Amino acid sequence: MRRLYISIILTVIGSLFIITWGLDKIVAKQEPEQAQNEYAIYQQLIEGFDSQLSINSTEELATLSEALSKAYQVTLLLDKSENIALPSELSSKLTQTGGLLLASETQPYLLKRLSGHPDYIIQLSLPASEVENQSINILLTAILYLGVCLILLIWLFPLTRRLYLLTNTAASIGEGHLNARVPASRFSYISLLESSFNRMAAQIEKLVADNKILARSMSHDIRTPMSCLRFGVEAAMDTKDITKKNVYLARMETELTRMEDMTTAFLDYAGMERQGFHLKRELININHLLETINADFQSLAEQHNVALKYQITDEFIKQDISLSLDFHWCYRAIQNLLSNAVQYAQSTVTLSAYCQNNYLHISIEDDGKGIPPESIDSIFSPFVKLDADRSRELGHFGLGLAISEKVVHWHDGRIHAKNRAELLTSTMKNTKEATPLIKKVTGACFIISLPLQTEKKIL
Repeated sequence: MRRLYISIILTVIGSLFIITWGLDKIVAKQEPEQAQNEYAIYQQLIEGFDSQLSINSTEELATLSEALSKAYQVTLLLDKSENIALPSELSSKLTQTGGLLLASETQPYLLKRLSGHPDYIIQLSLPASEVENQSINILLTAILYLGVCLILLIWLFPLTRRLYLLTNTAASIGEGHLNARVPASRFSYISLLESSFNRMAAQIEKLVADNKILARSMSHDIRTPMSCLRFGVEAAMDTKDITKKNVYLARMETELTRMEDMTTAFLDYAGMERQGFHLKRELININHLLETINADFQSLAEQHNVALKYQITDEFIKQDISLSLDFHWCYRAIQNLLSNAVQYAQSTVTLSAYCQNNYLHISIEDDGKGIPPESIDSIFSPFVKLDADRSRELGHFGLGLAISEKVVHWHDGRIHAKNRAELLTSTMKNTKEATPLIKKVTGACFIISLPLQTEKKIL
């Protein structure tokens, strides 16, 4: 920070010095012209004295010069040319119009060689110009520079303070405190840099957390198939029955396949962060995307005896909404949610979409048993499985919802889950009097919210 202060102050002070030096040079060039204009009246006056004295005799020069001095109330002196020592280049200017302007330590004066008497020179003393008070000028200059430095220090203090906090936060993250963030401030000059830094820190923290979860889960889950493999190898080596040996080898091959699938799934999830920087965005029609997904999943829904419905309003169709998305990853995110919904639903899964508060909301609902309330906050964490029946032996590793959450995050959206509970009322027509029948419907509801960053095309 000290270097920043010193460099900025030296730059500003140096700039002021160069500017003032240039202005002084310009003023210095104009001073001779101003001096000529200031003494023009005296140059005309000395020309008049030259004319008066030149028409008189040499004996009358002294008396007449004194008379002119008294008459015009000026100091006019008469002297011989030989008594005034001047360089040759100045001596030649004694005959010029207006005389030669010189200055002594006390005051300026004009010298003029008499045109009628070349051996004589007249000297007309001029009033001394006002001498500026140098001490006051120095004081004012010092005040100017000190004031500039003070203003710079006041301006730099908030900036250097925020940079100091940013540096300390980066050092804290480097020491392993990944939850460290730069506190927000309305008076920061580098708010964009701070917000970018905080986003980067959050991504680093999430990446490290995911890697820890990945390593912990993989090290835990791989022990079971490795134990099975060891048991199979020992059993195959001990038995002499070819049939049993083949059975053991078949089981070992199955375990190897599971390990391969598990490793592939874990490595794919670990490499997803790199995929987020290489999204192939294109303008996707939302209605077309959802219709495609609905058509593709009809066969899966039929296998589970579930009715998959796609519901949107006529107004939504007329809006013809298109967003800049990566088709592959968005398809996969919705696919994961639909797969879970179809497998958990009892009879119905509903896919719908609507716009609200400048967001596109895609909803997937099922009529299954719902989500345990204590698990809603952790359902999108990787390797979390709420249903013990869906084991890894069947290819379920608890990554589907985590992948969906990550894809939605790539598109600046958000995803959340909740339980749905509705009371459906109907009437019993078999009785004489209609009796209300209340039925409680439960299930899970997943909602993807994407910002409407592109303009909506209204038909």
